Amino acid sequence: MKRIIMKKYLFSLLCLVFALGISAQNDKKPKIIKLKTGLEVTFVKDQIDSARIVFGPGGQQEPLGIKVYVHDAEPVDYLYSQIEEVTFFEQGGETPDEENKNKNTKEDLKKNPEGWRLEFPRFIQGREATYEITHTYKAVIQNKEEQVVNFSLEWDGQKKANRWTCYQLYAGNMAKNTKRNDDFKEDPMITNPAHRSTLADYKSNSSIYARGHLCPSGDRLYSVEQNKQTFYLSNMQPQIHGHNSGVWQQLERKVRDTYATASNCDTLYVVKAATIDDGHIQGYTSAGLIVPQYFYMALLAYNKTNGTYHALGIWSPHKSGSKTEYITIDELERRTGIDFFCNLPDATEEKVEADDSDENKSYWNVTFSHAQP
Repeated sequence: MKRIIMKKYLFSLLCLVFALGISAQNDKKPKIIKLKTGLEVTFVKDQIDSARIVFGPGGQQEPLGIKVYVHDAEPVDYLYSQIEEVTFFEQGGETPDEENKNKNTKEDLKKNPEGWRLEFPRFIQGREATYEITHTYKAVIQNKEEQVVNFSLEWDGQKKANRWTCYQLYAGNMAKNTKRNDDFKEDPMITNPAHRSTLADYKSNSSIYARGHLCPSGDRLYSVEQNKQTFYLSNMQPQIHGHNSGVWQQLERKVRDTYATASNCDTLYVVKAATIDDGHIQGYTSAGLIVPQYFYMALLAYNKTNGTYHALGIWSPHKSGSKTEYITIDELERRTGIDFFCNLPDATEEKVEADDSDENKSYWNVTFSHAQP
């Protein structure tokens, strides 16, 4: 087994493998993927179905990363921007150097080591009492019990508000093995109780505002543990009942039952949030919790038919019967000030997030709005 630290070699090799199809990919299986965080992922050759190079919108001149398909488990993405080295069975490796100036940095990853994952926005900078949290659950993968990422969130302890929740949807974590739990409770990973929202905070205005999920219970029915974590109050926003059970619920179902289960969608990367900063606040509950003026989603889908990504922003004014806007991620970033999908290589991120092409509209079956909020 050889190691070759040459980008052109591996890129040429992977392009050839990709062109030859799945059967040829079986001969080019990664043995070790070493991430820049120091984590090394080791594979057993006979357990890998295939590994394919993933391209951005620029096609085969723009490699994005490696997607590894493993028997009886969800596929896993490894972005070039986060890979230190790849060693293949009977093949070489490389040091990827795709430029990514706005990714979550090594300092950011000290706050949350999962922050390199593709669904993550850029961590907010310079804010005190900010918590970068990932919840995990036990799952059986290849007859072995492992801890699997459920969802992640950024929590503003001073505002006592969720800034965003992010997670993935794929066949493995969407299995329906349990029912809704309804065990609402404080999040123990917010270590200072003074920074948490509480059940009492929501009780005083319960006739007006629901405890509105961001990662919804319906997306997490694999196990009791997985579902119960969605009921942490850190995953909630005060939400008008008519919005929560109306347009927002319809959007949740569209994401879960249409986008995530589309025949050409391998993995759907999801960010859900609501506005909590000045200028985009509707008001406050009697307990002082922020009532957002808008709820929104950022979606990134891996299209396994052609190995590319599609992105969509969804903007929902916080009122009963509100009209949904479908916008580019660039426009969503302009409205929110959040850098979504920052771990994509810069060139790929720029193209995907600005894409309002007919092809992208067709993929999501929407019409993009260009109106100002």
